[in-house]
Amino acid sequence: MKLSADIQKLDRHFLPKDFIVTNWENLEPYFKNLLNREINNKTELENWLKDISELEAIVSEDACWRQIKMTCDTTDKSLEEAFTYFCMEIQPKLQPYADALNKKLINSPITKELDQQKFFTYLRNVKKNIALFREENIPLQSEQSVMQQQFGVIAGKMTVEINGVEYTLQQAAKFLENSDRKLREEVYKKINERRLQDKEALDNLFNELIKKRNAIALNAGYKNYRDYRFEELGRFDYKKEDCFQFHEAVKQHILPLVNKIYKNKKQKLQLDVLKPWDTEAEPEGTQPLKPFTTGKELYEKSVECFKQLHPFFADCLKKMNELKHFDLESRKGKAPGGYNCPLLESGAPFIFMNAAGQMSDVTTMVHEGGHAIHSFLSHQLELSAFKEYPTEIAEVASMAMELFSMNYWNIFFEKAEDLKRAKEHQLERVITIFPWIALIDKFQHWIYENPNHTTTERTNKWLEYLQEFSSDEIDFSGLENYRSIAWQKQLHLFEVPFYYIEYGIAQLGAIGLWMQHKQNPQQALSNYINALSLGGTKTLPELYKAAGLQFNFSPEYIKTLSTFVSNEMEKL
Repeated sequence: MKLSADIQKLDRHFLPKDFIVTNWENLEPYFKNLLNREINNKTELENWLKDISELEAIVSEDACWRQIKMTCDTTDKSLEEAFTYFCMEIQPKLQPYADALNKKLINSPITKELDQQKFFTYLRNVKKNIALFREENIPLQSEQSVMQQQFGVIAGKMTVEINGVEYTLQQAAKFLENSDRKLREEVYKKINERRLQDKEALDNLFNELIKKRNAIALNAGYKNYRDYRFEELGRFDYKKEDCFQFHEAVKQHILPLVNKIYKNKKQKLQLDVLKPWDTEAEPEGTQPLKPFTTGKELYEKSVECFKQLHPFFADCLKKMNELKHFDLESRKGKAPGGYNCPLLESGAPFIFMNAAGQMSDVTTMVHEGGHAIHSFLSHQLELSAFKEYPTEIAEVASMAMELFSMNYWNIFFEKAEDLKRAKEHQLERVITIFPWIALIDKFQHWIYENPNHTTTERTNKWLEYLQEFSSDEIDFSGLENYRSIAWQKQLHLFEVPFYYIEYGIAQLGAIGLWMQHKQNPQQALSNYINALSLGGTKTLPELYKAAGLQFNFSPEYIKTLSTFVSNEMEKL
């Protein structure tokens, strides 16, 4: 397979080259054309599918740009209005057409003439979408889309003052790496006090989202939103029981390793008691890692790092930069978090993040860079639907890139000692993230199984689960107020419900690929590229197999992989 990052915007054959999405009136004729078109043979069906794909790519990219612009500047009301307009005026009107086109495809006798192997996952998704579609859910889903973005608007306004300077919460977090323990405690408390100010606003927003989501599920004939959402996310290859097994395996096999990590941290810092503001700190006299200072430098060093791993990976980042598809630095008014947004027509995605000069920003950049590589590799697939890959493989793309790239982090850290610390930090994070993933997932199962809970009941359940997944080595006494709202910082709960266990499943896949990479780097990269090039054209187990992995998150497998990471940490 020839690799090239010289990605070209898709040629238009169905819509005019200068067409832009402005309102439903200028979009509807194309949907009508597709719906009313006669399909008499396989060639006509294939051309019809290509036209649907083109229209999907144009509409999807327009929606993406509206969201990107709004998250880059949450203070600009016109950008929020443009996004809301799409959600309330365009999205609801195209949904019935999408359903009618799905039915037209499934009911056509000619569909049987398509290559059933090639179209298996596509047709499976189409049937799933038909089963889920309900006319009465259209307004609820539109309202939900708008409400979900309110999380970013609320969180984007959160700032704290440290030494007379105003910082976003992302920027302030770098002080938690400082060797001055008094300063760390002060910053930790300021960040959490600031979060407490919006506790009620976020509780109210979440209550409304739960109501909407539950109504959507009941309308579609499901017992609860969890069961509906599993179907909507296309979780064909695992069940809720597998998630419960994952939660227990994390408690059994991962928490002891987490305790070991924090016990070492306590000894290293020479503390009698480890508090939550100590977990990112270094001993007195050790400066926090400073991998870069500006967004430009982060980009340039990431390109160099990717180039050493595989030149194609670096070319992808360069192409995105050429197209101005990066917004990297944290600033006031910008939504929190980080993402890679695929752009189906352009092909080259957009990376958004909140860099503040920390080690964790390097991880975020290479993580989102992995997602970007996935977008590039699957862009050559002929239909937009083929590029809709499951999140459980999408996160393997990003998390494996974190581990692959570690060998070349000397680009960010000239001193051998700093490089060693950076690798330690990364491997600790690989292990310590598992309990949080299990916790967020378990919490969501309870929330949507009990949609009529009160805010107090939710807080109590959160604290109960939080205790289950917390390390015994960290002393949280006196911080119950802050602990009770810790879930509110997790944007997935607000914006993409149930999308979180994927990180855990994919972390296992990423560790598996890293094991391959330690034995045979070329083979591991080849497996990685092959699997990502398949997009969503294969089932999850088949995609994992293409990457030389098992699709497995049993307790035994979790134990094997976590032991491997633990051994690698000891080698450092």
